Amino acid sequence: MKKYTIEDLRDILVTLRGENGCPWDKVQTHQSIKKSMIEECYEAIDALDSGDDGAFANELGDVLLQVVFHARIAEERNAFNFDDVVNEICTKLITRHTHVFGKDKAVSADEALGQWEKNKKKEKNLDSYTAMLEDVPNYLPALMRCEKVQKKAGSVGFDWDSAEPVYDKINEEMKEVKKAVASADAENIEEEYGDLLFSVVNLGRHLNLTPEISLTKATDKFIKRFEKMEKEAVKNNEDMAEMDIEQLDSLWEKAKKS
Repeated sequence: MKKYTIEDLRDILVTLRGENGCPWDKVQTHQSIKKSMIEECYEAIDALDSGDDGAFANELGDVLLQVVFHARIAEERNAFNFDDVVNEICTKLITRHTHVFGKDKAVSADEALGQWEKNKKKEKNLDSYTAMLEDVPNYLPALMRCEKVQKKAGSVGFDWDSAEPVYDKINEEMKEVKKAVASADAENIEEEYGDLLFSVVNLGRHLNLTPEISLTKATDKFIKRFEKMEKEAVKNNEDMAEMDIEQLDSLWEKAKKS
């Protein structure tokens, strides 16, 4: 079987976008395919977690396709090409790893990360700590963005030393949510609910947990228990949609114990 190279992939994109290429590929723009990059990254992570190396390699190929696709579109408008993309990342890796390619020192992972952030701040001309927070992409999933912003704020000392004060903060925010709900002010309810979520993310950081992963696992657990509920209902010739909340709670408790 032929072994293809990155040059083959670039040539394929040229053909697909060419005069006699694919009608769909030819009309795509950066904007029309931008969500595909996000979706392909998630699918690659799913494949990684599955433990199937073949599937992981396949999905990484889909991620790479998005990079080459965007580079080809950019090349057609004389903005940049794939070689420029490679040059950018190589330059970034060298200039930010000054503890490897330069004179700086880092003997631990934390020191290396600190050096990376220092060089990143200098490279991007982030002239304030606030700019460092604003540099976290808005397009990240909300939990991930929240966690990264909190970590960067913590890097300058604005953080609690332990999880204990965070428990108190969560309780405080819960009271604020209840107060907002009692006021029936929709805008205030949303604001206070957001504050509560922000505090819960903070707790995850102090417990050395990744909120995005923890919530994903909780959602998966919910789906599995819900499936058990449904199977139990079917076994009893019952339709969940026609059961009352007490009956559903009973199924839920049984599913938790099985």
